[in-house]
Amino acid sequence: MSRAFTREEDSENAIAGIGERPISHHRNLVTERGMALIDAEVAALRDELGRAEKRADRERIALVSRDLRYWTARRESAELSVPEAGSDLVRFGMGVTLESDDGKKVHWKIVGEDEANPGKGTISHMSPMAMALFGKKVGEVAVVNGKEWEIVKLSDS
Repeated sequence: MSRAFTREEDSENAIAGIGERPISHHRNLVTERGMALIDAEVAALRDELGRAEKRADRERIALVSRDLRYWTARRESAELSVPEAGSDLVRFGMGVTLESDDGKKVHWKIVGEDEANPGKGTISHMSPMAMALFGKKVGEVAVVNGKEWEIVKLSDS
C-alpha cells in the first residue's frame, strides 16, 4: 500500500478521534454576562465554520463543529440566574469580598462554570470556595482547604 494512502487514513483518524468536549452534569447557571458570552461564542463558531467549509479545511471543520456542538448544548441548557437585589446572603451572581485570618483580602464574583476565570476574579458556582460561601452573611466565616475566610462585603458585582 502506498504511504500516501496511509497518511490520508491517519489524518482522517486524527480528525475522527478529536472526541467531544465534556459537558458538566451540574446545573448550567449563567449570569447575564455569561449568557451573552455563550451567544457570542456560538455566533463566532458559526462564522468560523462557514469559513472552514469554504476552504474545505476538514480538520478545522471537525474542530469547530465539535466546539459548536458544545456551546450549542450549553446555550440550550443555560439557566439565567440573577441575584435578588439587596440580598444579605451569598448567592449565585453576587460579588463577595473575603478576608483571611492573615488579613489578605480577595474579591470573587460567583458565576457559571463556563464564565469562571479565577485570574479575572470570577469563580464557578461549583468551586469549593463558592460552595462554602453559599447562604452565608457578612461576618460569617467559610473554611476552604483548612483556611478561614470571613465575608466582609457582598455586592451585585
